[in-house]
Amino acid sequence: MIQKLMDRQEQISRVVVTTHQMHDIEARIFAAGMPVAALMEKVAGLIVRRIQAIPLFWGVGDKGNSPSLPLPKVGILVGPGHNGGDALVVARELHFRGYEVWIYCPFVKLKELTSQHLQYAQSLGIPFYLSIEQLQECDFLVDGLFGFGLERSITDPIASVINQVNEWNKPIVSIDLPSGLHTDTGEVLGIAIRATYTFCLGLWKLGLLQDQALEYIGKAELIDFDVPLTDVQAVLGDSFKIKRITKQTALSTLPLPRPLVTHKYKEGHLLLICGSQRYMGGAILSGLGARASGVGMLSVAVPESLKPIMVSHLPETLIIGCPETPSGAIAQLQLPEKTDLSSFNAIACGPGLTTDAEAIVQLVLGSDRPLILDADGLNILAQMGTIPTLQKRQAPTVLTPHAGEFLRLFPDIPDVKTNPVKAAQEAARQSGAVVLLKGARTAIANPEGAIWINPESTPALARGGSGDVLTGLIGGLLAADASKHIPVENIVATGAWWHSQAGILAAQERTELGVDAHTLTQYLMSVLAAELKMSQ
Repeated sequence: MIQKLMDRQEQISRVVVTTHQMHDIEARIFAAGMPVAALMEKVAGLIVRRIQAIPLFWGVGDKGNSPSLPLPKVGILVGPGHNGGDALVVARELHFRGYEVWIYCPFVKLKELTSQHLQYAQSLGIPFYLSIEQLQECDFLVDGLFGFGLERSITDPIASVINQVNEWNKPIVSIDLPSGLHTDTGEVLGIAIRATYTFCLGLWKLGLLQDQALEYIGKAELIDFDVPLTDVQAVLGDSFKIKRITKQTALSTLPLPRPLVTHKYKEGHLLLICGSQRYMGGAILSGLGARASGVGMLSVAVPESLKPIMVSHLPETLIIGCPETPSGAIAQLQLPEKTDLSSFNAIACGPGLTTDAEAIVQLVLGSDRPLILDADGLNILAQMGTIPTLQKRQAPTVLTPHAGEFLRLFPDIPDVKTNPVKAAQEAARQSGAVVLLKGARTAIANPEGAIWINPESTPALARGGSGDVLTGLIGGLLAADASKHIPVENIVATGAWWHSQAGILAAQERTELGVDAHTLTQYLMSVLAAELKMSQ
C-alpha cells in the first residue's frame, strides 16, 4: 500500500498541464460527483497545514516560547472566482487556529460559492476591507486574486493594488500561481504578484516551469489533492507529452547497477571531438564531464598541440592528436589504426572547436552514430542549414543550444524567449533531433512532441564552460546507454538533471559566485553519490 502511494505521488509529480487540460481534468472530477465545495475545503486545509509547517509563517505564540503573544496577522487577497473561494476558506481556517485574519476583496460580483464563503467569514467577525492599505500592517499575505486560466492583462484598479502589495515586500503565499501570470507561458499579464511561496494545486501548471515566471513564483510546491490518475490519463493519454524531470526518473535512466561481469567497452565508448589552440579549456572541461558520466572508454580528439595538456588532465583517457589548421583548429580527424567512427557508441562534438573545423562537423554528421552537437558544432550546423542537413541523418542527433544559438539554428521559430517549451518542441519536430534548450528551466524535446522540463537549477551555472561540462556528461551517458534501448530524450534529461543538481550543491557549499566550470565537474560525483544514497 505504501509503495503504491509512493508510485502514485511520483507519477503525479511528473505531470505538467496546460489551462485547457486542467479544466478538462477538473470537469471530469466534478462530473464524477466530487462537490466543488468539498474540493475547496480539502485544498484549503492542505494549504493551511503547509503554511503552519513553514517557519517563515510561525508566530511567536505558535512555535515560540511565549504562547501568550499573538500569532501573525494575515492578509487575505480575495478574487471573484474559486481561487478567491480557496483563499476565504484558508482565511476561516487560520482564524480558527488563532491567527488574526483580515480580508481584502475589491470585487462586487463573486461566484456563488465564493460569495457564500465571504458571507460566512464576515459572520465569524473576520474583518473585511475594501481598501488595500488596511492590510499593510499584516505580517504576511495570501494571494487568491486570480487562479489558473487568466489570459487578459490586469489593469487598474487591481494593477495598482498588486503594485502596492509588491512594494510592501512582505512574504506572500500565492494559491495555484501568482495572480497576473499566464498559466501556460508564465508571461506577466501587465503586472503580477511577486510570491514568496506558490502552492500549485493538483497538478503542475506549465507556466510555473517557464523562465519568465521564475522571479514571481518564489518557492513552488505542489499541493496534491488526490487527482485520480484515471482522469489524468483520460485527458492527457497514457504518454504525457510534457513532464517534469524528477530525481526518481533521472536515477532510473543511469546505467546502474553494472553487470557483475563486464569490461570497459561494454560500458560504452565515447568519442569527444573538441578544442583548439584558442579554446583549449573547452576540451578539458567537456572531457572532465564525460569522465564523470562513468563511460567505460573515453577517446578525445584534439589538435596535436593540445595533446600534452589533455593527457595531464585526463590520464586515463585515450587522447588522439589530430593535424591542425593554421589557426590551431582540427584540420582532419586522424583516428587510430583499425578505428573509424562506427567503432564508437556515441560522438560528442563542438566545445572549443571554432568554426574553422567545418570539415569535422560534416564528417560526424554523415556517421551512423548517435551524435551530440554543442557550441561551434551548432554554429557550423547553422551555416550548413540545420533542417535539411539533419533530415538526412539516420542516427539520433542531440542539439544543446542556448537561446542565441537556437536563433541561428532555427531563425524561423520566433518563440524561443517568450515560450521556450513551444520553441523547443517545434525545433525538434522540424529537425528530427532531440533539442535541449538551455535556460533557467532547461527544456528537452523529441521529434514526436514529448518534452521534459528540468524544474530545478541555479544561476551559479551561468558561467563560461558549464555547457562544455554538460556536453561531455550527456555524451558519456549516451555512449553507456547505447545498447539498453532507453529513449534518447530520457538520457539527455538525466544529464541535464545531474548537471543542475551538481551546480545546486556546489552553490550551497561555495556560494553562487564560487561555481566555476572546473569546480562543477568535481561536484558531479558528489551529488550523484548523495542522491543515490538517499534513494536507497
